[in-house]
Amino acid sequence: MRIEQDTKLDFADVLIRPKRSTLASRKEVNLSRTYLFRHHMWEWSGIPIMAANMDGVGTFDMANELTRHQMFTCITKDQEFSKLYSFPYPRKIEDHIAVSTGISNSDFDRLVEILKSNSRLKFICIDVANGYSEHFGDYVAKVRKQFPDKTIIAGNVVTADMTQELILRGADIVKVGIGPGSVCTTRIQTGVGYPQLSAIIECADAAHGLGGHIIADGGCTCPGDVAKAFGAGADFVMLGGMFAGHDEGGGEVVEERYITNKYDHEFEVRKFVEFYGMSSDTAMIKNKGEVAEYRSSEGRTVKVPYKGPVEKTVLDLLGGLRSACTYVGAKNLKQLSKCTTFIRVNKQFNDSLVKR
Repeated sequence: MRIEQDTKLDFADVLIRPKRSTLASRKEVNLSRTYLFRHHMWEWSGIPIMAANMDGVGTFDMANELTRHQMFTCITKDQEFSKLYSFPYPRKIEDHIAVSTGISNSDFDRLVEILKSNSRLKFICIDVANGYSEHFGDYVAKVRKQFPDKTIIAGNVVTADMTQELILRGADIVKVGIGPGSVCTTRIQTGVGYPQLSAIIECADAAHGLGGHIIADGGCTCPGDVAKAFGAGADFVMLGGMFAGHDEGGGEVVEERYITNKYDHEFEVRKFVEFYGMSSDTAMIKNKGEVAEYRSSEGRTVKVPYKGPVEKTVLDLLGGLRSACTYVGAKNLKQLSKCTTFIRVNKQFNDSLVKR
C-alpha cells in the first residue's frame, strides 16, 4: 500500500482566472477544431463536444440535431445502424457519429457486420467501465488491425501510463473518466476513481506527447465545467447528464403532481424522463436480461426534468463556452488551454438564493 500526497483536483475545486482580452464580442470566438488522428492521418473538423453513448442520449435523433451544430454523438449499442439511411439524416452525419462496441466476441462480430454494411462510418468507440485490463488492450489492438482506416476511441482510464498504453495499442482518442458521472456510483461501490480535472490534465499531457487525443468523459454539470475541461487540455468533452431529458433522447416523459399548497389543494405538474448509468441495474437488466451474480450495480437510476428540444441546451452550452474564451482572451477553442490559469477555490458561486 502507498499514498500519493499531492492534491488532485475536480471541477468544483477551481475557477479560471480572467485575463486581458482584445475580443470585442463573443461572436468573434471560433469553437471549431481540426484534428489529425495518429494512426491513419485522417482529419476531422467540428465542435468537439460529444453526446455520450448512454441510453436516452446517444441516439440517431440526437446525432441528427447535434450534427447541425457540427457536434458529435457516440451511438449506443442498442441502436440499429440498418435504420441509418432510412431516416432523413444528412450524409455528413457519418463524420459525426461513432459505433459503440464492447469487448466480447459477439461484440466484435457485430462491429464487423455494422462496418461492412456502413463502410463510410469513420469512428469506433470501444467502451468499457475499466480500461485497465490486459484483455481490453488486446481488443483495441485487434480492432486496429481489423480496421486500419478507422478512428478508434477507447476507454475509460484516468492515468497517464494507461493513456499512453492504449494509444500505442491502436487508439487515436482515449476516453478519460472513472466515477465522475452524475449517474455513476463506481466511487461509492468500489472506492476507485480519480478527480476529473487532474485526470484530464495528466492524461492530456501523456496523449499529446504521442500525437494522440483525449475525451474528458463525465463530471460536467454546467457550461463552466465544459470550459474548465477544455482549459485543462481535453480535446473533446463528452456529456451524458447535460444532454439527458430531451426529446431527441427518446425516453418516456412522465408527469408527476407536486403539492404547492396543501390547505388550498394547489399543485403543479412536473415532467420527468428516466436516466440511468450504463452499469446500473436498469441498464444491465434491459441489455442483458439480468444482473450477473458475480457483479453489482455501479450506476443509479434517476428522474431528470424534461427539457424539450436539445437545441436550447446546445445554444446555452456554446454561449457559455464562447464567453469563457472572451474572459481569457482566447480567439478560438484551440487557444483556450494556452490562456487558462486555474485558481484554487473553496466555493465557486453564491448559492444563497438557489432553491433547495
